[in-house]
Amino acid sequence: QVQLVESGGGLVQAGGSLRLSCAASGSIFSINVMAWYRQAPGNSERELVAAVTSGGSTNYADSVKGRFTISRDNAKNTVYLPMNSLTPEDTAVYYCNADLSPKRGGPTMRYWGQGTQVTVSS
Repeated sequence: QVQLVESGGGLVQAGGSLRLSCAASGSIFSINVMAWYRQAPGNSERELVAAVTSGGSTNYADSVKGRFTISRDNAKNTVYLPMNSLTPEDTAVYYCNADLSPKRGGPTMRYWGQGTQVTVSS
């Protein structure tokens, strides 16, 4: 079994900062991409916030460029998302995911965390 556990969400005032973490554990052979998505109140879909490959290549949503920085510790199977200059529009449930292979030679599968709430007050 594979688990992704997020932490670091909470309530912050506009202009403040938070740092999200997500640790993957269980039967893991390799992790390709780790990413953060978010689902804002009233939205039915999750949007990509940021992603990072095992080699360190990153991708960001335009709305967070320059404010959020994704990074990962491959030895710990953990991805981080420091978020600065937060605005009320960043309010959402943030979900971590990982595209990983549980076994050598096995298929790559996507796993999701349970989500962590980020609320930014004006």
